[in-house]
Amino acid sequence: MDVQIAALCDSASDYNGKLCLLGAFDSIYVQQFPAVHPHCSIALRLVFNQAEEGRHQLRLSLIDADGRSLLPKIEPAIEVRMGKDSYFATSNLVFNLQGMKFDKPGQYSIDISLEKNMIARIPLQVIQVPQNPA
Repeated sequence: MDVQIAALCDSASDYNGKLCLLGAFDSIYVQQFPAVHPHCSIALRLVFNQAEEGRHQLRLSLIDADGRSLLPKIEPAIEVRMGKDSYFATSNLVFNLQGMKFDKPGQYSIDISLEKNMIARIPLQVIQVPQNPA
């Protein structure tokens, strides 16, 4: 299995097998904490070979600098099926996240595992910026 794309973005969609991403980012700037990021998407494009056909367990975790998971479990099962004359199969996956809460600035990551093996890590930094004077 190969990870072709693993991105944190403003939005993403699978349009007839084409993975469409808008606004990939790795930094969130906020004026105060706790902070809530209203909406974002995690976009994945995975390529499986013929020997990997079948059911797989995926896991996504938002991890803080202390190694704690900040989201409820995201553990979808994915079914990989090969076409009759296919040499590989592609899975486009989009996960929409609402209201991600950050209690403090720091380095975070979105860790992606398949069958309990880490396949990708998307870095994210949350940075506090000064408030505008009144």
